[in-house]
Amino acid sequence: MHQPTGIPSRATAATNATGATSRLSTSRTLPLQTHDLGTFEDLVDLVSGGGVVVLSGAGLSTESGIPDYRGPDGTRRVEPMTYGEFAGSSEARRRYWARSYIGWQRFNAAAPNEGHRVVTDLQRAGYVGPVITQNVDGLHQAAGATDVIELHGSLERAVCLTCGEYTSRIGLHERMTEANPGFMTRFAEAATSFGSQWGEQVRPDGDIVLADALVESFHAPRCLVCGNDTVKPDVVFFGESVPRALVERCFGLVEAAGAVLVLGSSLSVMSGYRFVRRAHQRDVPVAIVTRSATRGDAEATIRLHAPLGDTLTALREALGH
Repeated sequence: MHQPTGIPSRATAATNATGATSRLSTSRTLPLQTHDLGTFEDLVDLVSGGGVVVLSGAGLSTESGIPDYRGPDGTRRVEPMTYGEFAGSSEARRRYWARSYIGWQRFNAAAPNEGHRVVTDLQRAGYVGPVITQNVDGLHQAAGATDVIELHGSLERAVCLTCGEYTSRIGLHERMTEANPGFMTRFAEAATSFGSQWGEQVRPDGDIVLADALVESFHAPRCLVCGNDTVKPDVVFFGESVPRALVERCFGLVEAAGAVLVLGSSLSVMSGYRFVRRAHQRDVPVAIVTRSATRGDAEATIRLHAPLGDTLTALREALGH
């Protein structure tokens, strides 16, 4: 069996072991010192039993070039725009769309990584069932996974907060390009003068850092049906509620699961952490694989601080797929 670097074997385990709510971050700082609970072989045994529900977070997509929001201690590196800010003013919406117009182009070019492909392979082999993802990048589906529940929505769509009209993000991008001729050129010139590369600043929701002068020159999109500038990406912003029906559906999946496998999530927001808590309350085993500490470590049955790509590739090999 291939043993990926950074994953303890059984021989070292003894020394290493020791309702609708808004998408709000916890202020809790996670510990930097972490300890594994169980071994890689324990993870193989757990997944081999099947019935696994995957809960994935931003850490699964970092190997695709999409960074996460948080550092190793769970604190946010950057502050995303909240729902209240976005809904509160036209200026905030213009700022969001100007930054997203540029950042989304890099975001949209991201491709699934080996971690996404392994989840798909294990699903096709019958070990993994539904996938609950906190990500809005669509990379699970791009890798071929089915039964993917997008807890925080998808950047592939946009919705008007005034009339409810939906539109594709690609079509919206084309409209913004027509309304803002030369905007990318002006951005490239500004980025060059500051010696920075915009692709290094893209955030998990396709946002990007952008100078105020560029924002002020941007024409935000308007709804083609009602004409208002209240077009919003169809994702759950921080401070916005995940629909209750979706939460209840996920609770049902977790309660019926043979195990819950958390991949690349710090579980710092309740929208994902609550499913780990529910699994623990119902005696459903929870395995967490991610490098940093997580809010759900105390509820974990198996806890591996290891790189996702290598770990999942080894898991697929150990299961014979």
